[in-house]
Amino acid sequence: MTLLLVVALVRLTWRAYRTHRLLLPLSTLAGTLFFAQVLVGAFQVGRDFPPFLLALHTATSVALLLSLGGLVVASWLLRPSPTDAPPPLDGQRARDFLTLTKPLVTALLLVTTYAGMVVGARAWPSLSLSFWTLLGGFLAAGGSSALNQYIDRDLDTHMQRTAKRPLAARRMTPAEGLAFGLALSVLSFYIFAFFVNPLAAFLSLAGTVYYVVIYSLWLKKATVQNIVIGGGAGAIPPLVGWAAATGRLDVPALFLFAIVFLWTPPHFWALALVRRKDYARAGVPMLPVVRGEAETRRQIFLYTLELVGLTLLMPLVKLAGSVFLISALVLGAWLLHAAWRVLRRDGNRVAWKMYRYSSMYLLFLFMALVIDALV
Repeated sequence: MTLLLVVALVRLTWRAYRTHRLLLPLSTLAGTLFFAQVLVGAFQVGRDFPPFLLALHTATSVALLLSLGGLVVASWLLRPSPTDAPPPLDGQRARDFLTLTKPLVTALLLVTTYAGMVVGARAWPSLSLSFWTLLGGFLAAGGSSALNQYIDRDLDTHMQRTAKRPLAARRMTPAEGLAFGLALSVLSFYIFAFFVNPLAAFLSLAGTVYYVVIYSLWLKKATVQNIVIGGGAGAIPPLVGWAAATGRLDVPALFLFAIVFLWTPPHFWALALVRRKDYARAGVPMLPVVRGEAETRRQIFLYTLELVGLTLLMPLVKLAGSVFLISALVLGAWLLHAAWRVLRRDGNRVAWKMYRYSSMYLLFLFMALVIDALV
């Protein structure tokens, strides 16, 4: 009965209060926490609570009570009027929710997550562990992306690349984007906590906080080093995968983190060269806007040198084998050539190719890590 009441409450707010930025997120959060609490109970039927899950069970109860209390107080004080019902969940609306998760970016992050699992375990992880880790990773990355688009919804209207996003284009209300992002982020933490391990759960949570709070809310519009410092958020998924498979973090995992960290600036600065006017119009202090194109091209080449150098160092210190060494040489030469062309030639065409090549570089490099760990 309680479950039906909670479901009815969430359904009511999504239908009648879809524009309310407090009621909709609070009711969705309460529903998500209630579902998580039920999951805790079902998971522990016939078993003793381990200390971590006992603490989480208690914390979830407190959070659920606070969210329900906040919902009651907000309803009483604000006395909001119902709004028009949302459009039906047709193909366009379903695509909008999927778009909030940035599926292509999320897919690349999941590749690095799974590579971290395989390299950490030096074997294929079990199907169940793989499923829960990748599901948790998808929800974490998707939730972070949705929250990022909620924060950037006004900024995105000034940029051609992002103006058609669901929140920027007003096809969804800000409250819907916020509620959706919160629900995915909370669910991801509980999935990692229940079905993987606490270390993976807290690393995933750290990645969400890093991306949403440190990067999206603070760094993005505050400093020209936004991509450099903020790149740490995208480098956390390999650590999550490693922790999921091993229950700990080792030195090789930090190398995986460093690879993604060094890869991030040249990748996004190449895009910033192409979209420099968009970033300037939106007031985002990207490197080409603040320091100019020549300095950006130089930094792209320097960071690419550091990235390739790091990948070649790994076999030398016995952190990878010959398969990875050969792959790193070939892929590194390919990427350095693209970065050299960006350095020596003006125009958006070479920068766009660098942006596209760097995505493929990271994908193939982590695939090489997986193969190397298994042979």
